[in-house]
Amino acid sequence: MTDTTSGTTHGAAPLDGADPLARTAHDQGVKDGPLVRTAHDLGVTTLTLDSPRNRNALSARLVGELHAALAEAAADDAVRAVVLTHTGTTFCAGADLTEATDGAPTDAPLDLTRLLRTVVELPKPVVARVTGHVRAGGTGLLGACDIAVAGPGATFAFTEARLGLAPAVISMPLLPRLDARAAGRYYLTGERFDAAEAARIGLVTLAADDVDGALVPLLDGLRQGSPQGLAASKALVTAEVLRTFDRDTEALAAESARLFASAEAREGMTAFLERRAPRWAR
Repeated sequence: MTDTTSGTTHGAAPLDGADPLARTAHDQGVKDGPLVRTAHDLGVTTLTLDSPRNRNALSARLVGELHAALAEAAADDAVRAVVLTHTGTTFCAGADLTEATDGAPTDAPLDLTRLLRTVVELPKPVVARVTGHVRAGGTGLLGACDIAVAGPGATFAFTEARLGLAPAVISMPLLPRLDARAAGRYYLTGERFDAAEAARIGLVTLAADDVDGALVPLLDGLRQGSPQGLAASKALVTAEVLRTFDRDTEALAAESARLFASAEAREGMTAFLERRAPRWAR
């Protein structure tokens, strides 16, 4: 069920193609080797999400590897910035549906919260390079980044409401940065939108036909920054986001757990796995 849509603005994302959560960890097998690959070049560490068979879903394994890679970059005095990118046609499809019932109810939302906060608090700028689809929890990972550049093949959607869920913990890095009217529209409708619209509403920094070309001056600028100057400047622009984490983490993690345990969410997730519309869809 690969989402092959691109270049579509404001289209209603069909449930079978919305990729609100990855469904295929067990369908397509477990990938050998790391799910997060690391490369270094001239003061920039590139972290590549490399689990295309489940659309780079936020599985426990991928989240753990990403945590470790971010910690390594934070501790490396030679690193001025981190680029977060992906293999395959999807930057990140959100939570891994196959793990939705594992562990205590709040484990998954709290794990995701810790990852998002790690990105926001990292003393190095984190730059997202997006050339594919971003859905649900993946938008939260994108929103936690300091700078985001998206190409013409990128599409975005907040599809949680279609599953009986809500974009709960991911709202902490997103709502302080998004246009309020746009957030209301896309949170509620689950519509798919393109990179230009994502830039207009504040989800990404820049929409570019040539993503790598657009990154060149941005990364050159970051390479000129001092470690102290970059860390202090980032702290200024992320202060409100971190206050949101301090205030809302416990309540939003509990809300996410409540929704995942509900009968409606079970129907929504079952329908998604069975490639059918849920009972409430009209």
